[in-house]
Amino acid sequence: MRTHASPTFVLIPGAGGSAFYWHRLAEELTGRGREAVAVDLPGADDSAGLAEYADAVVAAIGDRTRIVLVAQSMGGFTAPLVCERVPVDLLVLLNAMVPAPGETPGDWWENTGQPQARAAYAASEGRPAGGEFDALVEFFHDVPPEVTAAVLARREPDQSGTPFEKPWPLERWPDVPTRFLQGRDDRFFPLEFQRRVVAERLGIPVDEMPGGHLVALSRPRELADRLETYLL
Repeated sequence: MRTHASPTFVLIPGAGGSAFYWHRLAEELTGRGREAVAVDLPGADDSAGLAEYADAVVAAIGDRTRIVLVAQSMGGFTAPLVCERVPVDLLVLLNAMVPAPGETPGDWWENTGQPQARAAYAASEGRPAGGEFDALVEFFHDVPPEVTAAVLARREPDQSGTPFEKPWPLERWPDVPTRFLQGRDDRFFPLEFQRRVVAERLGIPVDEMPGGHLVALSRPRELADRLETYLL
């Protein structure tokens, strides 16, 4: 088995499952001498649920050790399943959904009050509350234009509804050191909403940094800096 002098960052994307989401952060981390493994999930596969997503992450990890698992958004449902199967040194939830035992990802939204929190935050910024989702407004508002263009030039990843239908299978959170890092400018999962959900479900504080929901695209250097501090 290989051994690594430094941790390997394994990066789990959110809905759509595209590893490309992480390309700027991965470049930043590798430039610092770290290994970064961005995982593609089978998001478009109607036969794939959370178990198959976890399979994809475990396969990507292979025989690597000293794993720092970083999970974005919907990846918060997959990462704990991975922690039950392979040794993980640290789990970092980034602008993530935090599941409760037996909860489906489809029920998470109403259970947590996310639609109301999203609408209230929009109103506080003077935007229409409760309107149709607009990715440019809610996801890409702080992403550099050239990065947005590069992302949008790619085929938009499809996300099957299958993983939203089955209950999250764990009875409790895995016994793995866990940090929660939230972009304070996230319009989709507002900071105060996340503070409440994380306190209720994990009982840990929320760390914050500048940036919106796609912080790995908007602020990869600052995000890498924050991840590095968790290794100290």
